[in-house]
Amino acid sequence: MTDTADPDTRLHTWKTAETMADVRYEIDRLDRALVKLLEERQSFMDAAARIKGERKVVHDRARIEDVVDKVLAEARKQGLSPSIAEPVWRTLIDRCIAYEFEAFDALKPGLDKA
Repeated sequence: MTDTADPDTRLHTWKTAETMADVRYEIDRLDRALVKLLEERQSFMDAAARIKGERKVVHDRARIEDVVDKVLAEARKQGLSPSIAEPVWRTLIDRCIAYEFEAFDALKPGLDKA
């Protein structure tokens, strides 16, 4: 029962997967979905770079902690281990901030380089 026309077709759950091929199929499917979601998240870094008037507000410690707190709360609700969620999101946030600095500088060259 493989649908090759739709690469996002779910064939198994963690309970029904019987082979490593089953597991790998689902991990690859999930990775494709995650890439799509991360690309969407990245697009909002472009919007933030466009909207923010000063480079110094790109890195916002209070917002970082707010995001991590929200993610950890959702992780608890969904059953995602905090030992996975927190470092993944902290790395994601760090890379998104670096990306936003690049986007800010590209949109507003020479502005507020402090």
